[in-house]
Amino acid sequence: MAKQQTKDVQEMGTPRELYNFLFEACNILRGPVSQDNFKDYITPLLYYKRLSDVYDEETAEALEESGGDAEYAALPEQHRFDIPEGCHWQDVRERTENVGAALVGAMRQIELANPDTLYGVLSIFSAQKWTDKRVLTDERITALIEHMSKRKLGNKDYPNDLMGDAYEIMLKKFADDSKAQAGEFYTPRAVVRLLVDILDPQPGETVYDPACGSGGMLIESVRHMKNDALCCGSIFGQEKNVTNAAIAKMNLFLHGASDFNIMQGDTLREPKILQGGTVAKFDCVIANPPFSLKRWGEKEWMNDKYGRNIWGTPTDDTGADFAWIQHMVQSMKPGTGRMAVVMPQGVLFRGNVEGKIREAMIQTDLLEAVITLGEKLFFGTQLSPCVLVFRRHKPAEHSARVLMIDASKILTVRRAQNELTNENADEIYQHYLDYTDKEDISRVVTLKEIEDAGYVLSPNRYVQYHKEEQESYEDVRARFMAACDEVRDAEAAFNLLMVRSALQ
Repeated sequence: MAKQQTKDVQEMGTPRELYNFLFEACNILRGPVSQDNFKDYITPLLYYKRLSDVYDEETAEALEESGGDAEYAALPEQHRFDIPEGCHWQDVRERTENVGAALVGAMRQIELANPDTLYGVLSIFSAQKWTDKRVLTDERITALIEHMSKRKLGNKDYPNDLMGDAYEIMLKKFADDSKAQAGEFYTPRAVVRLLVDILDPQPGETVYDPACGSGGMLIESVRHMKNDALCCGSIFGQEKNVTNAAIAKMNLFLHGASDFNIMQGDTLREPKILQGGTVAKFDCVIANPPFSLKRWGEKEWMNDKYGRNIWGTPTDDTGADFAWIQHMVQSMKPGTGRMAVVMPQGVLFRGNVEGKIREAMIQTDLLEAVITLGEKLFFGTQLSPCVLVFRRHKPAEHSARVLMIDASKILTVRRAQNELTNENADEIYQHYLDYTDKEDISRVVTLKEIEDAGYVLSPNRYVQYHKEEQESYEDVRARFMAACDEVRDAEAAFNLLMVRSALQ
């Protein structure tokens, strides 16, 4: 007799509560699987379970609507995704032997049945990891499946935002546990929110992330637009890492996004989102590319057929930072195009070829603002980041000017990893909106001032910092001697008072 889906005795909880449930699954893997690889198992399993539970919800709704007509409930138009016969979660749950192979086979068949939306999303996670019984026995995979079966993960149980947020909390946990590679797929949420708030994407506008990692910036953009229907078909991203590209697609699906375009490939060597023989143009371009990437493709870039080397070609040794910036600038749509990118602070002052590129960049007057952030905010790097904001058409009052914001002290200090909280991000965003001079924080500088400073863009070169007036040595000594005299006089008066008291 078929096993029944175990009813979840808990009410629908918070993202943290769901995360705790999901992370318990990691404990089943602990031992034979290193924590660096947890996401390669939990991610496809979560998504497979979600697909199956949503399919069941849609079936129940169609049965109710049709008065119990099973053929009607099975029609493709009743379902967002097709799950072929024998490939449902419950089918795999029935297996007692070669469970890993059954799991891989079912996920692969689901991909083939949904080529436009799911192809490569599930099978990208190594089949060998699931079928190698030296790593995962049938008993351990069964325990994992039974744990995930303890609760339903459909839309009615966990709405898209709640499910997606729980998944992002888990991504952050994976980042905590594998700091060396963390920056490849997770950017702190408050930093993402800051960039999205600055760009302020509107429904109907296009958003593009050329180094999208787990899709966090695209998801926050959709959230900023309140999941408006006009977001459909307007979200684009490319990611080099095969696994992370699949995670980005899953993450967008789990957050309720639909009709987006995530491509896998090396953006600098082979951009895949093209239009009219060149890189496509977007209203909002946003990214946190890998910092100072070495051996990134200097030779190809020198003769780039897409014309992205508009200001020059950085070397493989200096890193790809200015290649990313130029690619993103070329991806901005004429008129409405704007971009925000996270970079290491070295791009603000490094010399040689990067200095020449920076000079050419500044002279175009596309740069609107530079924001330096505090240290130890990002996983996997001790480098202090900065944010560069560009606009195709700056407001008239911003023309030939750049807003410099030193936000290096606007953070929340933690023991091991500092944090940019939502409140910190809101404070920085307000400084951006104010676009004015503030002591210790910000200053609006002209392009002539930047030229006079050797085209260095570090805000601490321009911001006016409060300085206490220093007294001269003579004045300090005079005050000290006067204080000493007062102490001696007070001591003499006290001693006299004590003598008089003793004589009475």
